[in-house]
Parts: sequence; structure tokens; C-alpha cells
Amino acid sequence: MALYDVLQTSGSGMSVYRTWLEAISDNVSNMSTAKPTDEEAFQERFVIAEAANYGRAGGVRVAGIELGNPEGRVVWEPNHPLADEEGLVRYPDINLGDQMTNMILAQRGYQANLAVIERARDAYTAALRIGS
Repeated sequence: MALYDVLQTSGSGMSVYRTWLEAISDNVSNMSTAKPTDEEAFQERFVIAEAANYGRAGGVRVAGIELGNPEGRVVWEPNHPLADEEGLVRYPDINLGDQMTNMILAQRGYQANLAVIERARDAYTAALRIGS
């Protein structure tokens, strides 16, 4: 049974990293989303991962998505159509550098789990060839 645990563990890791990449994509695509000051800004998404079946093979799972600061940052743009009477507009407080760093980490984690699955597949194939 340990043979299939490798696939389950790496597959669950790939799933978590895919969710993280989706959250990063959502964050980056909404960085410039303006809102009136009486509304909340777009909230950055943070993926929370936890061990599945801790202590046994089971991998990881997404425990939830936390949201960032709804206050965002207030910018003076008097010509913006959503500006209030003082010329202020609310934007998300998302740092592009942080998002790009997180994207690289998530991509590398996904690739590492994919490499484990490919190596396990190669080992299983070799084992089947030996048996025949």
C-alpha cells in the first residue's frame, strides 16, 4: 500500500499548490480594482494548508482561504469616476513583488510534486517489466 501513498501525497500537494496559484492569479488580476471609499477594497486571498491524516500518509489539503485587509489603501484621484467628494478612491493593498515571489514558490512546489509522481510512475513501470 505504501506504493500508492506516494501518489496520494504528491497529488494532494499538487492540488494545494494549484489552489495557491489560483489565489495568486486572483490577487494579481484585482490589484488595480478601484472601489468607492464607502466600500471595502478587494481582499487579498491567502491559502491555508494543513496536513491531512497527520502522522500517516495522506498529504495535505486546503484548510481554508483567509482574506486580507478590507481597508486597502486610499488614493487621491479626483478625476476617477468612483472618487468621493474629496477625490479619494480605495484600492487593494496588494504588493506585486510579494505575489510574484509567492507565484514562483507555488510553481516550484507544484513542479516538485509532479516530478515525484513521474519518478513513481517510472518505478512502477520498471517493476512491471521485471515481473513479466
